[in-house]
Amino acid sequence: MHIESTPYLVPHSREPIEILHEDEHLLLVRKPDLLLSVPGRHPRNHDSLISRLQQTHPTASIVHRLDLDTSGIMVVPLTREAHADISRQFQQREVFKTYEALVFGVPATGEGQVDLPLIADWPRRPLQKVCHQQGKAALTWYELLESHGNYSRVQLMPVTGRSHQLRIHMRELGHPILGCDMYAHAEAFRMAPRLMLHATRLGLRHPVTDEWLEGCSPAPF
Repeated sequence: MHIESTPYLVPHSREPIEILHEDEHLLLVRKPDLLLSVPGRHPRNHDSLISRLQQTHPTASIVHRLDLDTSGIMVVPLTREAHADISRQFQQREVFKTYEALVFGVPATGEGQVDLPLIADWPRRPLQKVCHQQGKAALTWYELLESHGNYSRVQLMPVTGRSHQLRIHMRELGHPILGCDMYAHAEAFRMAPRLMLHATRLGLRHPVTDEWLEGCSPAPF
């Protein structure tokens, strides 16, 4: 007899999506934490950033994602042409992105980089892991903004966009992100009520005007 496993039901945030910029071609929005970027497979996980936005902007589409636990700024195309152009900018690494995070401890240097290739940890998916033999290149720049004894505020600038890249790179640096239930040790996990990771800035060339467009979303922690 086949017994179906219990599906994972997302603890949805009811916090509203904030629209930071709107024109006829795209939106810049702030995604709250505990909101999926796209609907999950289970019908009860349908609530997501894109499903909410499509109620008022039917042509809205997804061109990149933030993890469920990560809050912050995202760009949402409203036309096929904008989607294609913005997708190209992401693929060619022309989109500028910064994040802020609260991490365990204090980095030894005020700034630096983590250059470690990542690959899916298939037996433990959706976890990822460092793999020098088969992993895809992953590069993150970091800068120390503030230190508070047992934790610090850092700015993170990913050059690549691998899944869980910022979480793993900070853990490998010895400073896991507070509140991370996947990669932080128990003490760091208990130090925060949520994953302390927020996408603060996003800049790109407007797909129609070609002017530089940049949005900011201050970290809520």
